[in-house]
Amino acid sequence: MPQIAQLSETFASQVFWMLIFFGFIFFVIGRGMVPKVMATVEARDKQIAGDLAAAEAARKAADSQEEAWRQAANTQRAEAQALIAKAKAEAAKATETRLAGVNVVLDKRLAEAEDRIAGARAGALGEIEAVASEAASDIVARIAGVTVDAAAAQAAVKEALHG
Repeated sequence: MPQIAQLSETFASQVFWMLIFFGFIFFVIGRGMVPKVMATVEARDKQIAGDLAAAEAARKAADSQEEAWRQAANTQRAEAQALIAKAKAEAAKATETRLAGVNVVLDKRLAEAEDRIAGARAGALGEIEAVASEAASDIVARIAGVTVDAAAAQAAVKEALHG
């Protein structure tokens, strides 16, 4: 077979060119491109790690700022509640003072009204006694035909009304 006979003549040349080709690929790609790719991957990994560290630091800073804000808000809320309580107390005191003044005025008016009512009652009782004594004298005069003096009729009416 002539192909097998040629094999020994071309084998060395094929091995030579295969070593040159693979050597070229090894040095160009393996020694030239792969280190650049690996450097890029390492730089990317470092960038990602740096970004993650910066994000974690920013999150911690935000958490601490949020906690400070919450404490400040709670302090302000407590101060506002204290101011509201103080304002309520002052308003209640002012209202109580005004009510006390109004109560004094109302008590004075009530006392005056009670005095007027008592005076009117006394006047009405006096008029009722006068009318009743006149009516009693007229009734006695008509029924018994006896004339009763006004003082005796008035005394009898007073005794009947009060006693």
